[in-house]
Amino acid sequence: MTTLSLHLLARAPVPGLVKTRLIPTLGEEGASRLQRALLEQTLALPPLAFEQRFLWLDGDADRPLQQLAERQDWVLVEQPAGDLGERMRRIAALGLAEHDGVVLIGNDCPALDGAYLQQACAALDEHRAVLGPAEDGGYVLLGLRSLDHSLFENMPWGGDQVLARTRECLQRLAWPHLLLPTLWDVDRPQDLARLAELDQRWRNLVH
Repeated sequence: MTTLSLHLLARAPVPGLVKTRLIPTLGEEGASRLQRALLEQTLALPPLAFEQRFLWLDGDADRPLQQLAERQDWVLVEQPAGDLGERMRRIAALGLAEHDGVVLIGNDCPALDGAYLQQACAALDEHRAVLGPAEDGGYVLLGLRSLDHSLFENMPWGGDQVLARTRECLQRLAWPHLLLPTLWDVDRPQDLARLAELDQRWRNLVH
């Protein structure tokens, strides 16, 4: 049986430093509250078959966030240095040193639920990699059973070619991989209307 660890990369919900593209619409405090709500939802994901779950935080965790992570059985860790690709590579390497596979996610995707994570876990039983595509051309999930630096170097992070470039790397490596269903994330002002359609809680945050 494949042993797995889950790794959540997130920014601390500090006003002015998170969801900066949403600040013109929500304000610094509003963008921070949205980040906290998205983070809280992700931390509430079921543990499934993950032997360990890590919250890699960029920034200092306040007491409520520390307590929430502890209650939900996440190990709170400071993100390593480097650009996004280097941080992801180092986190994946640390995870693969102790487990057969790793799954990396962010907190920007409200549609990423336990069933979606379960699909990723099942895929890693038969594939070297699994990707959760995002509508904007990136990905919301990356699962790996092997590591290669080309998956993280010279990537146009934040652009619409990340998924395509990552798949090209996997094909060059000849690693069998699976694509999960495409999801959407919350990063731009136009995403807020879609978020508000989910339920009253999100409507209260974005209006």
